[in-house]
Amino acid sequence: MAAKKATAKAPAKRKPAIKDKYTKSAILAEIAENTELSKKQVSAVLDELSDLIERHVKKGGAGEFTLPGLLKIKTVKKPARKARKGVPNPFRPGELMDVAAKPASTRIKVLPLKGLKEFV
Repeated sequence: MAAKKATAKAPAKRKPAIKDKYTKSAILAEIAENTELSKKQVSAVLDELSDLIERHVKKGGAGEFTLPGLLKIKTVKKPARKARKGVPNPFRPGELMDVAAKPASTRIKVLPLKGLKEFV
């Protein structure tokens, strides 16, 4: 077996878990500090990512966006539902109820990928 060559980069040491939820400005500050970019540059990257996701999932778009290794965002089309009368009420047995009609809609579904699942 050939010996592995040493890489120029030292292995990154594990960072501690974050106890409190970050605000948007805290996220920008943390990323800027760790990447040596300015907060303005990090903000521009996140804004562009948001715009890119919007263009993928909006009407006429691909309907799916993947952030490699982390998550997949996709649209799910829900068909219209007709109104129904005389349906058994699940909360009050023996009573009947009417269910209103619902128009067709498009929902967003976010699926975790392998990389995100491994964090937990």
